[in-house]
Amino acid sequence: MAIRFSKVSHPAIFLWKRVLLWLLFLPTVFTYAQTNSVTVVSLSAIPGLRYDRVRFTVKPGSTIRIVLTNADEMSHNLVITEPGAREEVVQQASALGTKGPAMNYIPTSSKVLWSISEVDPGQSKSITFTVPGSVGVYPYVCTFPGHGVVMYGAMYVTDGGMPPMRDDLNIPPNRKEQVMAGDHDRNERHSMHPYRPVPPYVYRILMPDAGPAAIAVSLPQKLSYCWDAGACRLRYAWQGDFIDPIDYWDKKGERFAKILGTVFYRDKTEFPLRVDEIEHIPTVNFKGYRLVKSYPEFHYTLDEMDVFELILPKEDGTGLERTFRIPKASKPIWFTFDLGDGVHYATSAGKFIDGKLKLSPQEAEHFTITMTRTEGEKL
Repeated sequence: MAIRFSKVSHPAIFLWKRVLLWLLFLPTVFTYAQTNSVTVVSLSAIPGLRYDRVRFTVKPGSTIRIVLTNADEMSHNLVITEPGAREEVVQQASALGTKGPAMNYIPTSSKVLWSISEVDPGQSKSITFTVPGSVGVYPYVCTFPGHGVVMYGAMYVTDGGMPPMRDDLNIPPNRKEQVMAGDHDRNERHSMHPYRPVPPYVYRILMPDAGPAAIAVSLPQKLSYCWDAGACRLRYAWQGDFIDPIDYWDKKGERFAKILGTVFYRDKTEFPLRVDEIEHIPTVNFKGYRLVKSYPEFHYTLDEMDVFELILPKEDGTGLERTFRIPKASKPIWFTFDLGDGVHYATSAGKFIDGKLKLSPQEAEHFTITMTRTEGEKL
């Protein structure tokens, strides 16, 4: 249809011509905005194993760019999973063991939809993708060992809004009271934890005298320990304050977190658990861990035999209780130790032979070793 304008110069006629021309071009302009616009979502990793935003909304089928900035003292990543798959992916990441660092702790899984690899302190990385066309809640999480239990959030793909913060089951429970107006808070860097953490809690960081897959665990009673996931063993334990990561981040890769307490136990054996023959050093493989009342229970294998180890503080704070479960033990199990490792031993099962603990297959199914600190011992 041809449109002709008269040469009348009345102001109303002139305005109408401008409006009509704008309407003719409007479909083209609107289509361009839909197909070429990218929604930018900015996230920050902040002290205390947190993202500054625990949730956000995007339109179905839209293209978004997530920018992750690391304002923390340790490295983090960001993994977006299928709805409901966060915990499964976190467990898969924990099971990577010594392969984890090379894979940025991102498991090969169909449940992983998009990811941003390891981001060092003070750095930023981004990823651009098109979100699904149907509504849903897509979790995002840091899959570094020990982080995914509390460091996660939710991407709401929706044309509407989100549930009230207090009712949202897709965000960390401890964040519901911390995060207020606008569903995000502003980061004020000041310490390792912006809130007072309550033990037990887990921290993945390079530790002295341990492999690259070290896990530091803070317990009640001012007790802490270092678990080496690569070697599948308890390395040492200390009493006092937890750790200071500043030395580690001053020169990453060459320094370690600083222990703030006194080390009272240090494993000096080649490997503490033996199968059948006491001289035989088993082949170990880390399978991950689960939380039992907030305490990590480590799962690993000895010569392909499943072992579960849960470490708790003694009620009086004088040492540790290590509970082992070897449900399919078919051969005798030995627990070895060094008399100079800083603790006295007691056991719920088995018998001591020449300073070593021997358990029958039946006894090895479930037993507890109590380690009590030797007074005045420093290791």
